[in-house]
Amino acid sequence: MKKVVFYNPKDIRVEESPIPVPGYGEIVVRNKVALTCGTDVKTYMRGYPGDIPPYGFGHEASGIVHAVGKGVTRVKVGDRVVCHNSAPCQKCFYCKKGLHSMCDDILWNMGAFSQYQVIPQRIVEQNTFILPQGMSHETAALMEPLSCVTYGVESAGVKLGDTVVVNGAGPIGLMYVALLVKKGAYVIATDLSDVRLETAKKLGAAKAVNASGKDTVELVKALTPEGRGCDIAIEAAGYPEVWEKNIRMARKGGIVLLFGGTKAGTKLEADANLVHYSQLTLMGLYHTIPQYTMAAFEMLKNGVIKAEDFISKSYMLEQIEEAILEHSKGRCIKNKIILD
Repeated sequence: MKKVVFYNPKDIRVEESPIPVPGYGEIVVRNKVALTCGTDVKTYMRGYPGDIPPYGFGHEASGIVHAVGKGVTRVKVGDRVVCHNSAPCQKCFYCKKGLHSMCDDILWNMGAFSQYQVIPQRIVEQNTFILPQGMSHETAALMEPLSCVTYGVESAGVKLGDTVVVNGAGPIGLMYVALLVKKGAYVIATDLSDVRLETAKKLGAAKAVNASGKDTVELVKALTPEGRGCDIAIEAAGYPEVWEKNIRMARKGGIVLLFGGTKAGTKLEADANLVHYSQLTLMGLYHTIPQYTMAAFEMLKNGVIKAEDFISKSYMLEQIEEAILEHSKGRCIKNKIILD
């Protein structure tokens, strides 16, 4: 089989290796498609904090069960499945508090850019789903990012009629737009890419603001009732300057969700008086939890998010670097890697 291995920033290689054999409780999935995302771009450019190369690359895929290990009863060979890229231990302090994304022993399973992939027992048991007839592998592969966005929307406590800004209209930001609109919010989207802003409007954003100018904060606030700012401000880009602008877009008593991951060692500068006297609630949010992985899968089954709105171009596995670089330019939403 062929798989992509990350060695160093800007050094990924397509290699051949034996098809894996599942151990107890594990399954092997023959991936049909995988999708690129912003995390893949950041990893390609600078590596991922805490991960020691070489390691498997990619984390959004869907395919067909190729083999099952002893003890597996939930799925069988031939089932069309989607498997999340993580699972909590369900035993530690944080899991018992319901904070599964903070799990002390969270299990990660990277390597979606491969023709065959082993799925560990914990993920098989907690976060593997069988696709119903009519659900495409492309749609199913959106489950991981959608689960993260679902976690964010629910954690921010969005209410009907809220005015919400989403800073960053990449795949994650656009999923925020789509879910917020369905929640009954008035959504303002900002980004540097007019292509992505057009998609935001297609998904229901009431206003789209190109953030290339210096007055993005003022432009956004001017679009809110009485110019007071947004009920909820969501950062989905992963850059400190956007984090800082995001804070300034919230109204007094507003909620600020800081979602996009930044480079290791990044410092945030915020106006302490603004945070204090405007009584802002600043929230960090990381990854997702099983509750919202299941919710994301159900929404995909029900057509809440459609693959054609998010997948731009198709590439073969050997073209992975081209697909990642094209994604980084902001002229597409996600790219599909064909693994057959």
